[in-house]
Amino acid sequence: MSDPKGPTPDRSPPARPALLGDSLSPGLSLDRIGQALAAFYDDLIAEGVPEHLATLVRQVQPEPGAKPKSDRLALVVEDDEATRHLAEALLGDTDLGVIGCDSAEAALAIMRDQGGRVALVFSDVRLAGPMDGLQLASAIALLWPTARVVVTSGRRAERPPDLPPQAIFIPKPWRPFDLLVEAERATTERQPIVP
Repeated sequence: MSDPKGPTPDRSPPARPALLGDSLSPGLSLDRIGQALAAFYDDLIAEGVPEHLATLVRQVQPEPGAKPKSDRLALVVEDDEATRHLAEALLGDTDLGVIGCDSAEAALAIMRDQGGRVALVFSDVRLAGPMDGLQLASAIALLWPTARVVVTSGRRAERPPDLPPQAIFIPKPWRPFDLLVEAERATTERQPIVP
């Protein structure tokens, strides 16, 4: 008869060394664990982990009282709440402070107040409200040309022809690594101003 206090050897969950490796060594803080798990989000989905469980990594927040390392901001514009929270959580582990909203109109209001501080705008093409992400990207390219604009879409695999030339396009499903690379570029490279 098996011990009801613990799993039997044949019922224990399989180890995941190939997926997580040594990145989750003992002593890591919760936000570092969340960052490591977020990096493997696509692998979790590919392995059949339900998406609602994979997106739980978004609930791992930085430690209370933690402040961004700089006064620069990332603006996440996404009408799907789970996707927006995932992007916010990923960007929260960078040098950027993070603000999220669900529409281009709300994003423009934030840009009017904080535009000089915004280093990265990460937007879906489809948004709540009458304005879409392509129109938002064009407005930001014109009014705040030093902000790095990254646009994503699940409905098209190729760069939209009406996207401003300095904007970056990443098709969905985007990889957490790709977003973190763009955040790094936004903080280290000056966005070119294209006439």
